[in-house]
Amino acid sequence: MNLGAVLRRERKKRKLTLKVLSEKAGISQGFLSQIENDVSSPSVDTLVNICTAIGVEAGHIIKQAKKQERLVVIRKSDWEDVDFPPSGFVTRRFFSPENRRVIDSSVLAIEPGGGIPVRKNIRNGQETLCLLEGSVELVHGDDVVDLHAGDSVHFWSIPEKQRITNNSKSVAVVFWVGTL
Repeated sequence: MNLGAVLRRERKKRKLTLKVLSEKAGISQGFLSQIENDVSSPSVDTLVNICTAIGVEAGHIIKQAKKQERLVVIRKSDWEDVDFPPSGFVTRRFFSPENRRVIDSSVLAIEPGGGIPVRKNIRNGQETLCLLEGSVELVHGDDVVDLHAGDSVHFWSIPEKQRITNNSKSVAVVFWVGTL
């Protein structure tokens, strides 16, 4: 059960810092961070203390954790009649940010002339692209790779020298996965 993400969401909803909440709950800031990141599990007493400090019932937190999505399916029909915003691409994420720990993944539709922005503050990250429809150009350092429907590529992220652009005349659909 992913209690940490629910606790973090409730803490942030109430604009409490890790420091303030840890003091109110009588635990260290480091231990609270470990709980929120699902590195450590709290005892029942500690969970109750954290929930009391947040101002929420422990049962509510447990119910929310049990309701979190464990499986997300994106159907091809979800892409019919996509309206492109000014950014030039539309993203359908599999999981919300609080449910992503190790990898991020999405299906992206990129309009002609559009591109996928480079992820910032990623060091030693890896990415995989698989072209489902259309074509894109990947600029990766000094390399330029044209990818077409059915092609895939795996690479180490280079945020300062990386670009993914749809230079074709039709929409490109990409399945993307990247480490966090």
